[in-house]
Amino acid sequence: MKLRSLFSIFLLPPLFATTALAGSDKDIVATEPPPVEATPFQFSGEFTIEQSYVGQSTVRREGRDADFSELYSNLRFVYTPRVKYGIIRIGAQLERYSLDFDGSGRQLSNTLQALNAIVGFDTRIGDSILVRLEAQPGFYGTTFEHLDGEQFNVPFILGGTYIYSPELQFVLGIGVNIQQNYPVLPGGGVRWKIAPKWVLNAVLPTPHLEYQVTDNVTAFVGADIKANTFRVDDRFGDSHGDTGLNSAWVSYEEIRAGAGVDWKLSPNITLRVEGGYSAYHDFDYHRTEVHYHNVSGAPYVSLMLQGSF
Repeated sequence: MKLRSLFSIFLLPPLFATTALAGSDKDIVATEPPPVEATPFQFSGEFTIEQSYVGQSTVRREGRDADFSELYSNLRFVYTPRVKYGIIRIGAQLERYSLDFDGSGRQLSNTLQALNAIVGFDTRIGDSILVRLEAQPGFYGTTFEHLDGEQFNVPFILGGTYIYSPELQFVLGIGVNIQQNYPVLPGGGVRWKIAPKWVLNAVLPTPHLEYQVTDNVTAFVGADIKANTFRVDDRFGDSHGDTGLNSAWVSYEEIRAGAGVDWKLSPNITLRVEGGYSAYHDFDYHRTEVHYHNVSGAPYVSLMLQGSF
């Protein structure tokens, strides 16, 4: 399960209340009340648009290699209205792995994709603890031509941030996905501003070491762990030489290491350009005996546009 949203550092601004004071009856008669100004509606949210390409990599099962390249796409939008006790998170996400096999990947699908909703809540406990609960109900499969309940899954995450100081925060959380080989996985890390221009953002799944080049440009080196679980269709095994794979769940994991630059196009929009090496890939039908493990990786390039409003 992908846990990117679990470990973001978020702050909840304080909420203020105002009290109106009434004057005397004489004041009301003698003067007209001031005009009432309606509070303008504020639409707040966040979005991510990510596209990356990975060159030819190799996985193997029982001496048989499967070579493939990868085109990864991720579109995510979350509406974040504020309420009395925190921030509601309501949105949607489309994630897709397009895998181009050279013909040897007989038991692997060319497409793994998820179309899911995002339903969550951020709140704070006291002055130093921030908590997020987020569920991602949706369809996780290889095709959306025939959506059905077999592809439906509800992974969720629960995480918290302890703000020790403005320079140091600790993050801890868990991700739950009953269709994974390990249904409950821990995560977390630390974010530490070690110098005026240096930040160690060692929080899974994207640990980075960052250097602020200018007010609008930040360079970084680090890693990115991508993982999710998808269900193949009910005839996938028939067409791929193994009937045991009909309607099977497959987990795909990938680990990248690279460097890049974050460029603030505006105060609320950032463009990320990144490149490096995708060192690890793994396909595991964990409820069967079919498991393709990593043999070799490949270079990758990635573009990501992130924003909030």
